Amino acid sequence: MNANVRLDLTTPIDATDHTRGVSGGRQLVLYGDFECPYTAAAVREIDRLLEGGAAFEVVYRHFPLRAIHPHAQAAAEGAEAAARQGRFWEMHDLLFRNQRLLAAADLRRYAERLGLELARFESDAVDRAIRARIDRDLESGLQSGVDGTPSLFIDGRRYEGPRDTDSLGRALGVTTGHRP
Repeated sequence: MNANVRLDLTTPIDATDHTRGVSGGRQLVLYGDFECPYTAAAVREIDRLLEGGAAFEVVYRHFPLRAIHPHAQAAAEGAEAAARQGRFWEMHDLLFRNQRLLAAADLRRYAERLGLELARFESDAVDRAIRARIDRDLESGLQSGVDGTPSLFIDGRRYEGPRDTDSLGRALGVTTGHRP
């Protein structure tokens, strides 16, 4: 790793971050892109840990790779629009499960599937405040040395190790009932 790359998370976790899992203990911040297959793989491994009973908190921050993933920004905007109706994580999960289907019509279909108020979803998805929120996540990642996705931080320190369930569990110091 380049000696000039930051290894610390520069923007602390706050109430505006999207979190799930067990708060008050270990924290894993994931900078991700809904169209990135590597982010999707990391999310699957993290979910396996949580489903296995591991006690840690996951924080998702947007880092859309706009230059190479043409639908990443719109997907992030859709996730934020769903968040305004209390359904960020449900939309997050749908987007990662359907990564190859992220066009506007697909996002609308996912909003319908989640029972979101469609007019509000569509209006929120183009709200400048949502774009600013995504840009804030992106900027916080850049300040922390993020240059691709997924980028992980455990308790504020950059994690560069393997992203399989067992390796992540060891790095987090958590145990689960998971067996490969």
